[in-house]
Amino acid sequence: MNHSKIINELSRNKNVFKELMAGKTEEEYMWKSSPDKWCLLEIICHLYDEEREDFRTRTKHVLETPELDLIPFDQLAWINDRKYIEQNYTVILSKFINERKLSIKWLESLQHPNWDNYIDHPKFGQMSAKMFLSNWLAHDYLHLRQILKLKFDYLKNISGETLVYAGNW
Repeated sequence: MNHSKIINELSRNKNVFKELMAGKTEEEYMWKSSPDKWCLLEIICHLYDEEREDFRTRTKHVLETPELDLIPFDQLAWINDRKYIEQNYTVILSKFINERKLSIKWLESLQHPNWDNYIDHPKFGQMSAKMFLSNWLAHDYLHLRQILKLKFDYLKNISGETLVYAGNW
């Protein structure tokens, strides 16, 4: 596994997220394709919290203190508990970009990390630092796909046009 490639991709994704999500109107960032789906505001709030409290924290935990249990959290509860829908979109986007910068700075500062360090999770079994790092990037990709699908659906909704000429989603 090429850790530096993953770290580089995480760094590049910072700009991808920023460009995909910057400059949106309230109508755009609050729009949902259905009531049970997330809007852009909820997605960026989730990414911000995950950056700070999940991926960076847990990767660091496994690298530095693998003998200790992870602190559990309920990321789905955060949506309501932290009132994602009431947050300031521009502020949260900026905070996420800043947190990603801090994550990259931290990752790049590591000297000879033991990516094979692991914790024993009661549900998932052995979870290594390299597993967390790889899943961090996979999480980016899942949400980039989610954002693009939401933008596609929004375009379809506001244009009132069939988008079949563009190709199959």
